[in-house]
Amino acid sequence: MTTPAIKSQQRSATIKEFARHETDSGSPQVQVALLTKRINHVNEHMKANKKDFGTQRGLLKMVGQRNRLLRYLKRTKLTEYQELIKSLGLRK
Repeated sequence: MTTPAIKSQQRSATIKEFARHETDSGSPQVQVALLTKRINHVNEHMKANKKDFGTQRGLLKMVGQRNRLLRYLKRTKLTEYQELIKSLGLRK
């Protein structure tokens, strides 16, 4: 049996950390944080399984989605974008 990519408790903690208000679960900041966690998890898998091209394609799609969300955030809310980049440790 396979385990989910990100455990429910880790997901909830990430949402709570990056949420803008109490019931927020879909803001760009939360989406970018969750995608970053998933990307890091899949990246570890790819280090051990270099020829898993299906997973590689999924990883590239997640990276593209995160880049689109980050571009949107940078265009609309620059200060929040800068804080998010700093807290996640992304290179931008």
